[in-house]
Amino acid sequence: MKEHEQFAPYFDAIILKPVKAEEGKHGSIFIPDMGKDKNVHGEVIAVGPGIHTVTGEFIPTVIKVGDRVILPTQGFTKFEHEGDDYWVGCEKQVLTGIKLK
Repeated sequence: MKEHEQFAPYFDAIILKPVKAEEGKHGSIFIPDMGKDKNVHGEVIAVGPGIHTVTGEFIPTVIKVGDRVILPTQGFTKFEHEGDDYWVGCEKQVLTGIKLK
């Protein structure tokens, strides 16, 4: 079974596997060291279908499996599955995507 097939996120939830971030910068963007709290960098391995608004309109998720993203230091939940660490949270909490060269 493929890694992303192990999970079935609901609504606009995404699940990602952390990847080691390059120190200092991403592309031409400098990421300063802000102490011990570090943003999590990861690859999205599963996404929920989306959410319904209060008016009933369906909004699909924008983030796709395979995207690289940066998470805030708080807001996502870390969990362990079969010895590996993962993070889960709402799509709207993602800070930014990372475009790989």
